[in-house]
Amino acid sequence: MAQVTDQPPVRTFHARRGRRSQLTTDRLETLLPRYAVPPRLGARPAGVERVVLEIGCGHGAAAVAYAHAHPTHLLVALDVHPPGVARMLAAAADAGVDNLAAELGDAVEFLEQRVDAGALDAVHLFFPDPWLKARHHRRRFVSRHTLGLLATRLAPGGEVLVATDQLPYAAHVREVAAGEPGWVCEEVARPAWRPMAGFEAKGVAAGRAITELRLRYRADVERATRIELA
Repeated sequence: MAQVTDQPPVRTFHARRGRRSQLTTDRLETLLPRYAVPPRLGARPAGVERVVLEIGCGHGAAAVAYAHAHPTHLLVALDVHPPGVARMLAAAADAGVDNLAAELGDAVEFLEQRVDAGALDAVHLFFPDPWLKARHHRRRFVSRHTLGLLATRLAPGGEVLVATDQLPYAAHVREVAAGEPGWVCEEVARPAWRPMAGFEAKGVAAGRAITELRLRYRADVERATRIELA
C-alpha cells in the first residue's frame, strides 16, 4: 500500500478575503444544512453506487451536472470560497438534485481527517489553480503527498479525473504520477456530462487546449516496482 509522505502543511488555494453578500449568507445558512457532508466518509450509504469527491468545485456547474446525470451516485463537493459554494447549492436546489453534499473547507485536511480507506470511487479535479510561478509549484494540489493520500482513500479500481487548460500543469501531473509507484496516468476523452462553464469556457475562449487525464492507482504495480528496485 502506498505510504502518505511527510510534508509540512501547504495551502493549495488562494484564501480570498472580502465581505459576503447578503445573498451568499442567506444561501449558505439555508442550504448548507440541507446538503451537509457526513461527519465521515466510510461505508457507502444504502442505495449509493459510487461516492465521488470533487475538489475545488467553484460555482458548481460540473458538480450539479454530474449529480443530475448520475442519480445513484453521491457527489461530495468541496471548495473554500463561499460565493461559489452558495451559488452551487442554489443551482442544486433549483434542479431538484438531492444526491449532492457540499462543504466549505480544505480538501487535503478533509482527506486526511474524514475519509476512510477505500471510501472514494472517484475524485474530480477540474481546472485547479495551476500555480504557474516556479516559487509556487509546491502549492499545486497534485503532489507526492496528495497521491499518497488518494492511493489509500480510493477503492480498488478508483480513478482521479484531472482537467486543465494549462499545459504546464498537465505536464506536472504526468511527471508526479510517473514518479510514484502504482500510479498510471493516461489521456482520456472529455466527459460528456460536464458542461462548458467556468475556467474551461474561459480557457477555450482564449484558445487554450484542454487536457483530460485519468489517474488510477494499482497496488500490484507498486508491489512489483518495489520488488524490482529491491
